[in-house]
Amino acid sequence: MSAYPTPDDSPENPLSARPDDKSRRSFMKQAGGILGLALTPPLVSQAERLKAYSKTVEGVSEITLRVNGQARTLRAEPRVTLLDALREYLDLTGTKKGCDHGQCGACTVHIDGKRINSCLTLAVMTQGKEITTIEGLAKGEALHPMQTAFIKHDGFQCGYCTPGQIMSGVACVKEGHATTDAQAREWMSGNLCRCGAYPNITAAVREVAKSA
Repeated sequence: MSAYPTPDDSPENPLSARPDDKSRRSFMKQAGGILGLALTPPLVSQAERLKAYSKTVEGVSEITLRVNGQARTLRAEPRVTLLDALREYLDLTGTKKGCDHGQCGACTVHIDGKRINSCLTLAVMTQGKEITTIEGLAKGEALHPMQTAFIKHDGFQCGYCTPGQIMSGVACVKEGHATTDAQAREWMSGNLCRCGAYPNITAAVREVAKSA
């Protein structure tokens, strides 16, 4: 005989108690609603919140940046970096924030055709200059040759460093610093890939260099 009592269907037996169907349905509806709210994207973007905040802060000035061929005006403090201006104020999040110390190259963009680390550059210093980010590299639906080469050679894994790698690769070829594998590796060394996709990245840069 079992040492444990066998529950029966009697309502007096507490072991036979079952959750009330109505209560269970109510709980599931509430839980679903909470989950839905958690997964719903915010109605107000980070850029809009910063714009609203900047109107209440002293020392904020109006800055006009020419990004990817378009003039974009924002209000920001003089200390705001170009990286933060692009990501937080203009919603151009393709440029990544990696180390934020100019050591990894994830934030690489072009200023007047030259590659720079946007995390080390103040936005106010780039007024009147042509800024190109990863979003402006393609021409409509046509990818830039470097983007195509990265896809072909699988020059990425997690993809976080990829925008900076591509922007640096384009500049590297333009500078004439990709004539050999060794040279390409040397001039791309400022862009770190924590996944270790360096051979694939080198192959992509060299292919574009050969056809340039």
